[in-house]
Amino acid sequence: MTEKKAPPLFDELKKDFVHSDDLVQTQLQIKGQFAFLFYLKSVVDGDKLQQTVIRPFFEMSSEESFTSYIQSLPNQYDMPYKNKLLLMLSAGYILIVIEENMFLLDLRLVQNSDVQDTMLEPTIHGPQLALSENLEVTINLIRQRYHKSSLKIEDIIPADQTNRAVTLLYDNDRADPDIVKRVRDRIKEIDAPLFQSAGDLQHLINNGKRNLFPSTLITERPDRIVYNLNGGKVIIAIDGSPNVIIAPAIFFDFMSSMEDNYHVFGITSFTILLRYIGMFICIFLPSLYVAMTSYNPDILRIELALTVAGGRIGVPYPSFIEVLFMLFFMELLTEASMRLPKAVSATATTVGGLILGTAATEAALTSTIMIIVISAVAISTFIIPINEMSFAMRIIRLALLIYTTLFGMVGLLIGLIGIVMILANKESFGVPYLRIPWMNKNEELRMDNR
Repeated sequence: MTEKKAPPLFDELKKDFVHSDDLVQTQLQIKGQFAFLFYLKSVVDGDKLQQTVIRPFFEMSSEESFTSYIQSLPNQYDMPYKNKLLLMLSAGYILIVIEENMFLLDLRLVQNSDVQDTMLEPTIHGPQLALSENLEVTINLIRQRYHKSSLKIEDIIPADQTNRAVTLLYDNDRADPDIVKRVRDRIKEIDAPLFQSAGDLQHLINNGKRNLFPSTLITERPDRIVYNLNGGKVIIAIDGSPNVIIAPAIFFDFMSSMEDNYHVFGITSFTILLRYIGMFICIFLPSLYVAMTSYNPDILRIELALTVAGGRIGVPYPSFIEVLFMLFFMELLTEASMRLPKAVSATATTVGGLILGTAATEAALTSTIMIIVISAVAISTFIIPINEMSFAMRIIRLALLIYTTLFGMVGLLIGLIGIVMILANKESFGVPYLRIPWMNKNEELRMDNR
């Protein structure tokens, strides 16, 4: 039985995959009918290949019938240019050649399609399942909750070495075209060897070396994604990451929880108020302690000032050294709680904190009032819903402490004014960072009335 020679394109592709032992180049042949397959077996689903391509080939009566069958498949794609063809083959596509016709079929083997549980943003009400590491599953979960024909999906392949697929999702009727263009351009301008997750990409988009406050938000919750799509924002999904990026993000987005949408107005207002009070305690309480004990004790009532002074009897260091010492160990405990296995993290950090506080007080290295202050700061640190803003607040807390140590209450006020000025001058993809949230709602109402 005669054999046909493989297409010349196969020889060119083999040069690019010369070091790949999982490369398969095979020929299907029966009764004078031929078809050539080229693929990487480690990323192709063998069962799909057998059921979709190999078995139908031997069951078809002619090459024309098989060609028509392949053309009718929903996962069949037009031939791209060579560089993109190499990327698609590496991702799990299979190249089929029949006579002079070439086809690409999506037969990718997906091992990470499970939907994750919500871990970063847990809520009592609302969805309890998050997204998936598989990009198509993530898009499917979003489409299941946002049934609008105006939802646009735009694929981007950044110029990193892994060529990881990135997809933009936005409502074409609600999203500002200028914002979409800025997000798209920012991703295309990324100059990095590789990124593997939404966190990596967020750092690159935010220009993390220069910006303390993030201009994008990472989320794992489909309900938050839908609310932001309806608000005209852009969603950035990355293949292989169970989280997505929301852009642009303003300051107030980081202080909101999805639980706010599931309660009545009174309860929601109360929890939001608690959140902002906790944020101010986290930022200002250590600096206020230093200012009131070392520079301006006259701000306190006489009884409270005497109590604070009496509690510091025997402490050999100034108050700012005392605060720095306790903040340092609190940060160590926080970092340990994040890195330890879940089975021991809560016990280890709780016991470590109790032992540290008791030992430090008995050794006269710190006052009992300082323990109360640090405990309040530690609790209020975790009341901020989004981790990126929580990390920023921890850095600001240290900066304010340095200003207060140098200049007292005046330094605290100067630091506060400086933070407000930075936030007031910051923009997130052209949107003012301190934009009031209800301004967006008014714009949505105007768009709906058009």
